[in-house]
Amino acid sequence: MALSLSVFCDANAVPLRHLRTWSGDHEVDFIVIGPGGKVVAIEAKLGSTVRPAHVEHLAWLKDKLGDKLLDAVVVNTGTDAYRRKDGIAVVPLALLGP
Repeated sequence: MALSLSVFCDANAVPLRHLRTWSGDHEVDFIVIGPGGKVVAIEAKLGSTVRPAHVEHLAWLKDKLGDKLLDAVVVNTGTDAYRRKDGIAVVPLALLGP
């Protein structure tokens, strides 16, 4: 998944980053920074079920960035794409293509 994201970002001339706070309290696997500094945050999880702990750092980032966060996404090994009640998207890895 990291390689695919890197290729997508390179093709669109947008940076792909990783976020970890200095204290280590919060970490987000992938941060895509688009035009105007808008951000898409992505967590990769090896499992088909999204648990509350899987989204806690995305929720924290959502609170910190406000309107600068375009979307927060958990990519997993499940079969269904959906949006959680908290607004965080869940997308199966298989939907992202080969």
